[in-house]
Amino acid sequence: MASTTDQPQSDRWPQSDRWNVRPDGSNWGDFGPDDQVGRLNLITPERRRAAAAEVREGLAFCLSLPLDCPAIPVNPRRFPPEMSYSMRGDDPAFNYPYAKMFPGVKDVVCDDRVLLTLQYSTQWDSLCHMGFLYDGQGSGEEQVTYYNGFRAHDHVVGPFDYLQDRAPKDGPYGAHKLGIQSYAETGLQGRGVMVDFHAHVGLEAEPIGYDRLMRIFEADKVEIEPGDIMCMRTGFDRALLRQYADHAVEFDPHRVSGLDGFDDKLLQWIEDSGVAALVSDNEAVEMMPDFKRTSEHGSAVPLHNKCLFRLGIPLGEMFLLSDLADWLRDAGRNRFLFTAPPLRLPGAAGSPVTGVGTV
Repeated sequence: MASTTDQPQSDRWPQSDRWNVRPDGSNWGDFGPDDQVGRLNLITPERRRAAAAEVREGLAFCLSLPLDCPAIPVNPRRFPPEMSYSMRGDDPAFNYPYAKMFPGVKDVVCDDRVLLTLQYSTQWDSLCHMGFLYDGQGSGEEQVTYYNGFRAHDHVVGPFDYLQDRAPKDGPYGAHKLGIQSYAETGLQGRGVMVDFHAHVGLEAEPIGYDRLMRIFEADKVEIEPGDIMCMRTGFDRALLRQYADHAVEFDPHRVSGLDGFDDKLLQWIEDSGVAALVSDNEAVEMMPDFKRTSEHGSAVPLHNKCLFRLGIPLGEMFLLSDLADWLRDAGRNRFLFTAPPLRLPGAAGSPVTGVGTV
């Protein structure tokens, strides 16, 4: 059932045939009835020019872990890439001499392929990565719903509709709306703002709520403006890389800070701030859920719910931020040019990314 605080559609919002009651604390319709990129709309040409102005030294930092890192999976449903070779007939096309097919030709070629879990290493969550059971029509019937009222079965098609007990429509599975390619088509480039949790709490399992975040902002002179991409360094990236280099290194995947998604003041700040995307070097941006505690809406991952479902804020996870964070701290800076488009892979719910931070 719709919450008593959910907001009936008014003349201020474009008409949509998918919903007439938008969730409380959401921005559905604000960027148009068919918007699929949410708060990335706030990265305007003016904001990109401001981002480019942060490039003073011409130094570039890789913001992505190796695609096969973590060395030991931290999520049992996600797997490292499986490399193989393209084939030319019965032959693997790696160190393949063209002379085998074309006598006298001296060229040699390597072609390969990979089976990817799209959210194994450094990754973006698309806006269809997390949906919610929601009554957008005010009819009393909840449906699997995603940002801006896009729905399962109609727009995000899987092999089965668990609630309606029906097979999907004809056509390919995947995100027919809200797919990750929508991010890629924006270029996903803007001003990054580094927030260094590790400098204040170390590599510890500490939830960062609104009050703690504001103290960190004050101590490090951090300012977030609408259209900025907030990047949170926890030190988890280096913990992953230590185990990647030596599998025997002790590693606790739960010993890491993250945003406290159960802090309503923090969620309200995210809504009010105009931040375009949230990026972290940890596994989930927010503290990992135990699925025993839920928000007043019934979400076990309330920050994901707030960002992906209600506000259309992309979440970037397991980015490599520590090298850049250290450089920025030494330089007395926290802003930089952030460039990190995902794969332009139509219909995907997430994507690996090779990000770049330029200062």
